[in-house]
Amino acid sequence: MSLKKPGRFRNSLTFRLTLWYAGIFAASSFVAFFLFYTLITSVIQEKTDQELFSQAGQFSAVLRERGIGAVENFALFEAQAAGEKKVFFRLLYPTGQAVSSSNMAYWEDIAVRKEAIGQLLGGAGRVIETVILTTRKDQVRILYAMIGPGVILQVGQSMENYARIMDAFRGIFLATMALLIGLATGVGWFMARRAVSGVEAITRTAQGISGGTLEKRVPVKGRGDEIDQLAMTFNQMLDRIQSLVAEIRQMGDDIAHDLKSPLTRIRGMAEIALTTGKSLAEYEAMAASAIEECDRLLSIINTMLMISKTEAGVEKPSREKIDLASLVREACELFGTTAEDRGLTLSCDVPEGCVIAGDARMIQRLLSNLLDNAIKYTSAGGRVEVSLSQIEGWGATLTVKDTGGGISDVDLPRIFERFYRGDRSRSASGAGLGLSLARAIARAHGGDITVESRLREGSVFAVTLPASG
Repeated sequence: MSLKKPGRFRNSLTFRLTLWYAGIFAASSFVAFFLFYTLITSVIQEKTDQELFSQAGQFSAVLRERGIGAVENFALFEAQAAGEKKVFFRLLYPTGQAVSSSNMAYWEDIAVRKEAIGQLLGGAGRVIETVILTTRKDQVRILYAMIGPGVILQVGQSMENYARIMDAFRGIFLATMALLIGLATGVGWFMARRAVSGVEAITRTAQGISGGTLEKRVPVKGRGDEIDQLAMTFNQMLDRIQSLVAEIRQMGDDIAHDLKSPLTRIRGMAEIALTTGKSLAEYEAMAASAIEECDRLLSIINTMLMISKTEAGVEKPSREKIDLASLVREACELFGTTAEDRGLTLSCDVPEGCVIAGDARMIQRLLSNLLDNAIKYTSAGGRVEVSLSQIEGWGATLTVKDTGGGISDVDLPRIFERFYRGDRSRSASGAGLGLSLARAIARAHGGDITVESRLREGSVFAVTLPASG
């Protein structure tokens, strides 16, 4: 167990983010140090070169005004004034032979470079270089300059003081870097933990849900960042899953309840036929009744499958251009006879044409369910009014209005649930799936269905269907 935890920690997003924060900060600090170090080195070197150029100019002026002897004295004076360990001077012939020099005991490792003299004789005004003394780990900046006819000045200046400054700078930088990297690691850890805290909350919620608790939700911090958006999306998904699970449980209960009665009747008829049946006619009657009940069961099952496939998007409606007005007129003609038989008045108010994109078969099923319900729950002498209006630039609205007994406020919110039947409808035939199927079809086409109803005043069902689906 103890071996797995370090591995999990190294693979965690918090560890990797912290590593990235610290690594990027360290790399950025190193680049900044390198640029600053290069700048300082360049400034120091430029300053040293300017001092060497100035000295070469002074030697040239002395030689021009007072001669070579004065130059030799001036070299000795300058070396003693600056310090014989800080600077040295040599006066050279073009052959490289020294004419005069300051005290070279400290600088005996530095020779005259023939290549530099060659460059001066070739026309170069000045030659400057850096010599590293390995015995003392010291750097010397050396200038070769032609200060007069046949006289070459070699002047060198120790970089020891500047080297100490740079060494101190490097030491301070390393100490500061160690402190800042530690601070960056701590800050990076805090930021990483803060960044992934929402993800960890989602993980804990998901683990709780996997244990069977669908009521848990991810806390939303209210910052409006990506983690909050992820948490809200996750919570919405959980709400949908919980709703679906509740619907599945309710549907299972409803199926068990609604299938129990026909199965009980089939069994009862079979048992009566076996115990009391004596003639072929009785067996035929039992078989006919069993077939009728089986057809009813198959109808319920097929309707349930169609609702489930439509709501899940498995059975998507086709997107063919259909004349909705023509379909509504045909449905009214089909149910007109039924309405007359029940003593009802069925009116149909539709325009000449109303073209939408949809599935004609599914729309016909929707119309049939709405008209069947309206006629079934309207008493004799009542009216069923069907109207269709086109919405410019959007689609159409189908309205089915009846003067039936209406729906109570208790039943109204649940009439689109599968297998739900209000108190007044329980005495009528049907499984309580018609309105569920109608809503599933409307939503599959990109529309919806709404209802307004009052007891003893009737109901109005309105279906909106977009033109493009």
